[in-house]
Amino acid sequence: MNAEATKSHSTHTAQGDDRNDNIKIWVNGELVRKEDAKVSVYDSGFMLGDGMWEGMRLYDGEWAFFDEHMDRLFNSLKSVAIDIGMTPDDIHNLLNETADANEMTGDAHCRLMITRGRKAKPFQHPDLSKYGPTVVAILEHSKPVDSLQKAGIRLATVPQVRGLPMSQDAKYNSHSKLNCVIACLQAEQAGADEALMLDPHGFVNTTNACNFFIVRRGEVWTSTGDYCMNGVTRQKVIDICRNNGIPVREKNYSLYEAYGADEAFLTGTFGAQTPVAEIDGKTIGDGDRPVMARIRTLYKELIAQNIQDQKARRG
Repeated sequence: MNAEATKSHSTHTAQGDDRNDNIKIWVNGELVRKEDAKVSVYDSGFMLGDGMWEGMRLYDGEWAFFDEHMDRLFNSLKSVAIDIGMTPDDIHNLLNETADANEMTGDAHCRLMITRGRKAKPFQHPDLSKYGPTVVAILEHSKPVDSLQKAGIRLATVPQVRGLPMSQDAKYNSHSKLNCVIACLQAEQAGADEALMLDPHGFVNTTNACNFFIVRRGEVWTSTGDYCMNGVTRQKVIDICRNNGIPVREKNYSLYEAYGADEAFLTGTFGAQTPVAEIDGKTIGDGDRPVMARIRTLYKELIAQNIQDQKARRG
């Protein structure tokens, strides 16, 4: 394998952009300079990881698949009894205000973070969060580095498992990501870029940061979705396959089947579809990725249609 292929990077490695040194960040209703963007050390997100977040991308002045992201966010907030006193339209407006303040119309990524808010005392009970939720939106100029598509990601299977719904359901896009951080550390210690995580039954599940797909004999496989974050991009890829005659299965499968795949790729809001070069030191396929390439083309077309539809709906 060449030097470029063995260079370490992650699925969220972005091209450098000096404009991000001077961005303005939305913090509880105010746009503040990056160096002034702060929350209290008593904040429940900092203290306990008590909060939810969404990652979204800006294309041609619109947030791709905004409605789907808001469905997940508000369902998660309701599930953990956080009432932010805002509607999806309010969220849309604050994101646009932040984008305008940073002169962003595309190639931008948002991390919208919502916590239960500042606590009266440094203890766990939710009732101690007495001052209302904390809402932060970080928007950065952000494009994936070219090597993500050229070299792909190297994965290592790790002992850290994800995720029993009765302990912490992986469907929550929560601030509590320690299990994923531990998985990523384990992968790095094994000499890989990121972690491939199994489900509680030992079947292939997800990575520490993205959803995971393989292609075997023209069929696209991904996990059942029972034990992983049900990503918006993941669902769009499944829909694309179903609508375009590409066989797709949500199923249990083992590492044996992943090692023997013709192609493997990751899905996520930042990188869309990112190829996997190897798993546990085993090269995946022969480097030709026709199925992923077709899905990637169809995904770009779907984004363009979604942006057009949103513009038409909002007048």
